[in-house]
Amino acid sequence: MRHKKSRTEKIDIRGLRYNVRHWGSDDAPLVFFLHGWLDCSPTFQFVVDALKNDWHVVAPDWRGYGESEWLNRPYWFPDYYADLDRLLKHFSPEKPARLVGHSMGANISASYAGTRPERVAQLVMLDFLGLKPAIDDDSPRLLGKWLRNLENGPPRSLYPTADAFAARLMESNPRLTEERATFLSWYISRVNADSTVELAADPWHRVPSPLPYHIDDSLACWRRIKAPVLLAIAEHGFVVRRFGNDPREFERRRGSIPDLRCVDIPDAGHNVQHDQPELVAQAIEAFLARD
Repeated sequence: MRHKKSRTEKIDIRGLRYNVRHWGSDDAPLVFFLHGWLDCSPTFQFVVDALKNDWHVVAPDWRGYGESEWLNRPYWFPDYYADLDRLLKHFSPEKPARLVGHSMGANISASYAGTRPERVAQLVMLDFLGLKPAIDDDSPRLLGKWLRNLENGPPRSLYPTADAFAARLMESNPRLTEERATFLSWYISRVNADSTVELAADPWHRVPSPLPYHIDDSLACWRRIKAPVLLAIAEHGFVVRRFGNDPREFERRRGSIPDLRCVDIPDAGHNVQHDQPELVAQAIEAFLARD
């Protein structure tokens, strides 16, 4: 399969070297694609290939992901909000932006859209409606675990070849075709000096936060969103797995977003951008308004 070509540039974002991927011409309508946890910008290649209209897609690798600079130490989640703010000022300084976020990218986008509602024109959330409440959010326990992780260092998953990495991707996601797994094994990985292959994500991202997660903090932001929002729900994704048997909590979260519409993506897991890119692209383009 022939893929639409992308180009990358390096820019300074708050003192870090950020890698930003572009698809499409600079004069096409601008939309930002924001990837999730343990992922990077090439993850959207299949969705971009399926887009019917001309778009200028801007997809950064978040700090510590892909070809953006890695900290090689623990990360502080609020930095992503500040990074997004600076990215929008760089690429869309005068106009509210269209945001498409998957998983963690949707998390960042939605909270930002409620904090800076004037900066977001439209928002697409791909299979994300918050995390489940922690079973045990005891702060001392979490902090103690975090300190032990600092002492021992982050876990790493290494593979002898790109083919072995592709096989692991297909094992994790049985809906992933061999062709797409091969593409991802090259473009979302990095080769180390000893020729081993690993995911292009700083291993420190695997170290859990010492701070408890409270959904009410997110809901407070979501209630302030002024932009229309599209929530794409994967049939076998995290939204269904987390809240499919809890309709009251699902409605509480969904109802906190003032202008929300939902679309179901059948036969897809959490990585809808890999499993059903054509349906995701169709939903995005049906929702987004063009200039």
